[in-house]
Amino acid sequence: MEIAGSVALVTGTNRGIGRRFAEQLVERGAAKVYATARRPELVDVPGVETLRLDITDPSSIAAAAAVAQDVTLLVNNAGISTHTSLLTSPMEDIRREMDTHFYGTLQVIRAFAPILARTGAGVSGATAIVDVHSALSWFVYPGANGYAAAKAAEWSMTNGVRMELQEQGTSVQGLHLGAADTDIMAGYEGPMIDPADVARQSLDGVERDAMEVLADDWSRFVKAALAKDPSELYGQPLPI
Repeated sequence: MEIAGSVALVTGTNRGIGRRFAEQLVERGAAKVYATARRPELVDVPGVETLRLDITDPSSIAAAAAVAQDVTLLVNNAGISTHTSLLTSPMEDIRREMDTHFYGTLQVIRAFAPILARTGAGVSGATAIVDVHSALSWFVYPGANGYAAAKAAEWSMTNGVRMELQEQGTSVQGLHLGAADTDIMAGYEGPMIDPADVARQSLDGVERDAMEVLADDWSRFVKAALAKDPSELYGQPLPI
């Protein structure tokens, strides 16, 4: 699909990668950009239409879908990180990870899939979805195992949704990255990718109908390691 002239909705646009998606969509000539957040008053991107959306709240999702009936591109960016251990952290924190990244993202897709079917009118590539994943979809790291489990579930969900939406002509992209220079990575001292570069690569991928975008060396390294014995991945220093 072409970004120019599209009508996009981006979740979690008050900061980080979501904000960069909204900015670049405007710059690339999207006809309209719904910039959503739980607190839309915090969104300060020029040229967008702000909309309240809490992806863990079904009524909030339904209300947003009722307004944004012209969407042709959906970017599922909203996420959290509770820095959980699977064995010692509170179960409610682990459930928050899953409720956000898996169930929340899926609920948004289910709400907007019929809209994308109508706005795309069955033309292949006329509508698209981007799901922002992580290199942690494919490996685990101490202090982020709840997040990793939720992102692994989201990755599998994205692959399933892609197959189910194929007939209506909606393409689905999984976007993977390691560490980006955003608030969620505050305090991290390793190499980080510019979130604007993440958004740019993803939108370029939308225009060429890419099923998957690996935005940095970290995500490419981990994806390649999946074909090897796990001891090779977990028995050496990771590029993080």
